[in-house]
Amino acid sequence: MPKTLMQSVVSTLQNEQRRLEDELHRVTAALTAFGRVYLNGNRSKPSASLKKRTISAAGRKRIAAAQRVRWAKVRAAKKK
Repeated sequence: MPKTLMQSVVSTLQNEQRRLEDELHRVTAALTAFGRVYLNGNRSKPSASLKKRTISAAGRKRIAAAQRVRWAKVRAAKKK
């Protein structure tokens, strides 16, 4: 028995719906996996991501002095 045009259209749309639902499921799974990695961080070096880095007072003074020199050069260039 031949399908009518309407039955054919409905069948095609149902197939497309199943395909899209499957694709959406895969995208959701990928987003979930990436979200877990992003939230949990890199598991290969757990201590590296938790360790807080500090700088010594002497290091801060060197950085500040170097920045003052850079700003002095900028100001000198503006005066010319």
